[in-house]
Amino acid sequence: MSVLFLEYPKCSTCKKAKKWLDEHGVEYVDRDITTENPTAAELAEWHARSGLPLRRLFNTSGMKYRELGIKAKLDAGMTDAECFDVLATDGMLVKRPLLVGDDFVIPGFKEETWAEALGLDR
Repeated sequence: MSVLFLEYPKCSTCKKAKKWLDEHGVEYVDRDITTENPTAAELAEWHARSGLPLRRLFNTSGMKYRELGIKAKLDAGMTDAECFDVLATDGMLVKRPLLVGDDFVIPGFKEETWAEALGLDR
């Protein structure tokens, strides 16, 4: 099974996650979230597959998130379509790393969660 791994190469958590994938022999397609940010359509599909609240796809600790006042916009009732459009404008708004498989999408890196989704022993 090959998965899609979206990362920001300078992010220490992304580096740790990539090392973990390599150590566990997981085949993946590596995608730099800043040079090839996800499209609104991809984000909509991934959100549906993730089963998570839409807010979980946002990088809430990022400067761009704060600069654009995204939290206030979300609190004011942004539609899902508006969220996907905003996320698609800049990869730095998307929570990373993002692991995308056939039947799962996981924002952020937690070894236990990734191992379970990939059917691996930690």
